[in-house]
Amino acid sequence: MTTTPVPSLSLPGGVEIPQVGLGVFQVPDDGTQANVEQALELGYRHVDTAAAYYNEAGVGAALRASGLPREDVFVTTKLRNGDQGFEQALRAFDDSRRALGVDQVDLYLIHWPVPGKDLYVETWRAFEKLLAEGAVRAIGVSNFLVEHLDRLVAETDVVPAVNQMEVHPTFQQVEVQQRCRELGIAVEAYSPLGRGGDLDAPAVVAAAVDLGVTPAQVVLRWALQQGRVVIPKSLSAERQASNLDVFSFALSPQQVASIDALEAGVEGRTGADPATASFTQFRD
Repeated sequence: MTTTPVPSLSLPGGVEIPQVGLGVFQVPDDGTQANVEQALELGYRHVDTAAAYYNEAGVGAALRASGLPREDVFVTTKLRNGDQGFEQALRAFDDSRRALGVDQVDLYLIHWPVPGKDLYVETWRAFEKLLAEGAVRAIGVSNFLVEHLDRLVAETDVVPAVNQMEVHPTFQQVEVQQRCRELGIAVEAYSPLGRGGDLDAPAVVAAAVDLGVTPAQVVLRWALQQGRVVIPKSLSAERQASNLDVFSFALSPQQVASIDALEAGVEGRTGADPATASFTQFRD
């Protein structure tokens, strides 16, 4: 267990989001409870799930089994693409809240913009309703590009608190991050290790050797020093603990710059392109 407290970033409305969380993407529901319980025992206080992961019930079971006060664990879930639209989004949120077994969700995200369906503005208005009613503490988006963010800001009332997006050394989405900063939107990095693909980069390995830490710790620290939230996924207790133990050292400006230089543009992307992604996220 880390001895250094995990700092938080401030979101609108006085909401504090721990800067390191546990992602449960692709964790089977029957293994999610044990995985999340393990993380909570190690000191994690932030768990990120989604309706599309089909493991919200496992997250909820872990919350109850942990014995921790509900307010001590920050819980994020996301709306499935196929549930976009005003009324459908409200129904889907109720399904997620029941699966999690919570009265209030800390952060609710539109998982993808799905611009081809042109429903994300209508969906966002449902999110604004949930926020106004107190069903959620903060609302945000995931995988939104500059044009999607700008349209939301122009056509709705509430600026997203968070944009959860793929960010790692070889795929930094610099323009999207810059627009988020301009709008006051926190950037939350998923796949922060590039699905492991960035850990062998010479700049990362050199920094790890110099600091006496692991390459994964170097990459996570790089993201944290630049003000992002990170949600690495791991089933291993050892790696979960290591991913949380990233606050007792710091990268030098030169080390940060050398990792920044790994940017490869779209060649570094490991996930789908938000400009064209249109999958429903329903199981077949």
